[in-house]
Amino acid sequence: MYQASNVYFICSFAAIGGGLFGFDISSMSGVLGTQAYKRYFNNPVSYAQGGITASMPAGSLLGSLVSSLLADRYSRKVALQISCVLWIMGSILMAAAQNIGMLCFGRVVCGLCVGIASSVVPIYQSEIAPREIRGRVVSLQQWAITWGILIQYFIQFGAAEGIGGGSKDPNQPTAAFRIPWGVQAIPAFVLFVGLFFFPYSPRWLASKDRWDEALKVLASLHGKGDVNHPKVLAQYQEIEEALRFEREQAVSSFKVYYIVYIMEGAQMASPLATASIQYVINVVLTLPAILFLDKWGRRPSLLLGSFGMMTWLFISGALQQYYGQPNTAQTRTPQNADITWLILNNRPVSSAIVACSYLFVATFATTWGPVSWTYPAEIYPSKIRAKAVSLATAANWFWNMVLAFAVPPLLWNISYRMYYIFGAFNAAALIHMFLMAPETKGYTLEEMDEVFESGRPAWKRVKGSRLEELERQIEAGNLKVSVPVESSSSDPLPGEPGIEKTATRTNAMETNPRAS
Repeated sequence: MYQASNVYFICSFAAIGGGLFGFDISSMSGVLGTQAYKRYFNNPVSYAQGGITASMPAGSLLGSLVSSLLADRYSRKVALQISCVLWIMGSILMAAAQNIGMLCFGRVVCGLCVGIASSVVPIYQSEIAPREIRGRVVSLQQWAITWGILIQYFIQFGAAEGIGGGSKDPNQPTAAFRIPWGVQAIPAFVLFVGLFFFPYSPRWLASKDRWDEALKVLASLHGKGDVNHPKVLAQYQEIEEALRFEREQAVSSFKVYYIVYIMEGAQMASPLATASIQYVINVVLTLPAILFLDKWGRRPSLLLGSFGMMTWLFISGALQQYYGQPNTAQTRTPQNADITWLILNNRPVSSAIVACSYLFVATFATTWGPVSWTYPAEIYPSKIRAKAVSLATAANWFWNMVLAFAVPPLLWNISYRMYYIFGAFNAAALIHMFLMAPETKGYTLEEMDEVFESGRPAWKRVKGSRLEELERQIEAGNLKVSVPVESSSSDPLPGEPGIEKTATRTNAMETNPRAS
């Protein structure tokens, strides 16, 4: 059977799992402004809408917690295929929803998929990719999320405006939201089938003592099939030493949903059309991070991102506080009935608020968006990587669930003050990352222990990677790396055809890279 070997292609295709997350986000944000959705589900606002939206991250929280069990037991690849099946089932339930309960259940099932995929995709990508481009290819997860948001939003936008009399039609057919929810099953089916032609993670294979398969995958990915390529042998040695060390140590234990509400409050043209611009910004400005993350590093992205997002939130909150007013009976219309605070007849301020929203998205897209997937997937040892990323992603989904539920009542009850709360969280993140987040670019996954255990402050970089020196020693014949190879039928061992032999690269001196 054909098996893909191009790292960029493998990691890009696997990122479809992130695209499913994006599909789910905008399939909900896109329907909030349609009369079909409001009529059929009895115009849910505040806690009711919060419960509907939060059901997906609630499922994602559970999915992320079980992801490590699936990824460690059945492999990263099979765990992703399981998530695809869950997504297809959830999409069918959402498209056929007869009431809020059925809709929430379908979103929970989709959430299980997103929780698993959002945990496993970055692990799979980081274990496939060489260190030089690891940040770039893991960032593809975030870019796929932005594409999923954009594509599904415009599918939803087209359905909302093209079915019946448009989104303002009080008798708009329910196909306006059922069609987009059903269509989103297609990418999951494509990913499920495509994964049959993709390799297992070499580090997962090694953790199961399937060393010959791990070597073949490494050779296919990084040595054009040559098992004796110095780069392949160096990575093999790194993985072997790291797993041996971990076993000796016995390490084995265990936002954007409500943009339409903001645009309604700013009273800027069509809320659906105005909101769509931020999804385009999200897609376009994630690309620079993908291209340059491995050059400018993770730490600057985290620090600048926290500072920028804090700034835009505080400015937006202040503008709404000083230029806004309560939405009273005199100002309330059918189009703004689901908000309590708005800007009236002040085009410059409305434009500034919308601009802050766009700048917030732009800042997130170039910084925290991609790094939030890359950083957790690369800092943990192989033995606990799936478990640790599972917990990190679970924390992400826990707060997604809290925010998805809390934002509608917060906007309803405290309006502009909500921006100050979120701005303060970003300020706290800035301080935390400055003190606790060392730079990880340029290091192999097996070197992360040394980065975090060096005793240096987070703002001082640890010495460079040892992988180049390891490759040079192997290429010069100064380092022996023992690897398993299948014996050929033309040269079997006496009396035992088909068993494995050990092949070694000729050398003058054997060294231990962990001791060097």
